[in-house]
Amino acid sequence: MILPGADLFDPRIDMDSDFSPVESRLDHDFSFAFNDSNFSDRVLKIEIVADLPDVKSAGDGCSSITEWTRNRKRRREDVKKDKAVEIVGQSEEDQALTCNIPDTEDTVAYENQDLEAVAMVEGSPTDAQLDFHERGDAAGPSSDSSWSMDCSTVLRVKSIHISSAILAAKSLYFHELFLNGIKESAQRDVTIQIHAAEEEALMDLLNFMYSNNLSANQATALLDVLLAAHKFKVASCMRYCSKLLRKIPMTCESALLYLDLPLSILMAEVAQPLMDSAKKFLAVKYKDISKIQEEVLKLPLAGIEAVLSSDDLQAASEDTIYDLVLKWAHTHYPKSVERKEVLAKRLVHLIRFPYMTCRKLKKVLNCNDFHPEFASKAVLEALFFKAETPHRQRALAVDEPNAVSRRFIERAYKYRPVKVVDFELPHQQCVVYLDLKRGECALLFPTGRVYSQAFHLGGQGFFLSAHCNMDQQNTYHCFGLFLGMQEKGSASFAVDYEFAARSKSTEGYVSKYKGNYTFTGGKAVGYRNLFGVHWQAFIQDDSNYFMNGILHLRAELTIRHFDLAR
Repeated sequence: MILPGADLFDPRIDMDSDFSPVESRLDHDFSFAFNDSNFSDRVLKIEIVADLPDVKSAGDGCSSITEWTRNRKRRREDVKKDKAVEIVGQSEEDQALTCNIPDTEDTVAYENQDLEAVAMVEGSPTDAQLDFHERGDAAGPSSDSSWSMDCSTVLRVKSIHISSAILAAKSLYFHELFLNGIKESAQRDVTIQIHAAEEEALMDLLNFMYSNNLSANQATALLDVLLAAHKFKVASCMRYCSKLLRKIPMTCESALLYLDLPLSILMAEVAQPLMDSAKKFLAVKYKDISKIQEEVLKLPLAGIEAVLSSDDLQAASEDTIYDLVLKWAHTHYPKSVERKEVLAKRLVHLIRFPYMTCRKLKKVLNCNDFHPEFASKAVLEALFFKAETPHRQRALAVDEPNAVSRRFIERAYKYRPVKVVDFELPHQQCVVYLDLKRGECALLFPTGRVYSQAFHLGGQGFFLSAHCNMDQQNTYHCFGLFLGMQEKGSASFAVDYEFAARSKSTEGYVSKYKGNYTFTGGKAVGYRNLFGVHWQAFIQDDSNYFMNGILHLRAELTIRHFDLAR
């Protein structure tokens, strides 16, 4: 009979609240009954077998996450070397994909071997054996007699008095074991087999199912309990471990370790807060990739995925992120087939093609690292997005706030995207549109500047830059807009230019400044005080130049003639 108020695998208590499980569920604290024959109806016999050769307990002698990771990796390598383990449910194509991804395939192999849950019930003449392999969240004990027990030598047997009702209420594993309806499920003695490295974590887990509390408080021990809770399908304990791990100061090393847990744990809803915290930590640590690109290139797959998923990633442009992804892929996957697969399945959806320049999109079409069908689809989607009105672009971004790719959401680029319309007749001409958010403009005070992406006219690269600077008399701060030519070649360009901005009063673009200038490489020209007002008047909430929080700027460039320096 199931206890009233038991969580039954989907706890109603809020494990993310400020209260501990004991404080939230004092009425369900049965710690007094743990291993007490007076309150138990069964005996759980735990057969403890030897770990793999030269392997310590996961937390034995480990004083840091570093040492824990090293031991864990060594265990995975030993399993892979000494005993081939089938990766259930993985196709040959998937195995080819993950064979060189750091720790991915090894982790699966280790978990299937070292955390294999094996149990049997005693009392029948033949000691019917039940082999409990993990086969997904809904899987439970199996009575398939063709499965055999682990043949490892039993070091010792530990007997624990248990209440089948309490364990069945908290654990799907024990629920299936005790209530599967077969004759053996009614036997008093039940035996499970674990490795020595799991003993401490299992005892803490059993105690949790009675008391809703853990003795473990270090990251190494909590990770062991988390793995045990996942193995025996105790969702409430997984949630609690996740909560406690999030309270421990995160490091790059621990964040990568959490993201390297088995896929079944990564996908579990109760573990999502921990995974999200790890991803957020890495995204913040590697936020400005332009300054620490070499560090980013050394990250494993899970790390680069976390960094590229961030909307706040600071990069010159999406072009530079695209180049970084390809460089990372070539570094970690020198074989073309493997590189194409990991890009297609894990990384391309993190590249925001709609914010790449058209010149770079042309290179995507000819990139050998992408399947041609994907490259064509990505470029077409990006071009259609660029052709949309700003209102429609914002609507597309709003439509997918929680999408995995977030491809229509703009990052915090150092070089702001622009929309360009080109003309060839009667003169070479382009009209450039640059939108800046009020928050971006506010961050410019008192001496900041923001640059646009490069655009091209007459075969030369140009850019716009918005400044917060002093007016010509050096009396107050104001908003300025400038036009510059990238340093390339020795050409000299005579350019007519006009700056305009959209205003609330007219709802259209109003010309603010006209001029002409003969450009040479690296030169810039513009107007210090584009709106003729103090900075405070420009940035205030009722400013005439912000429409729905957006400053709309336009620059029109016309080349009358150009001379090549001889």
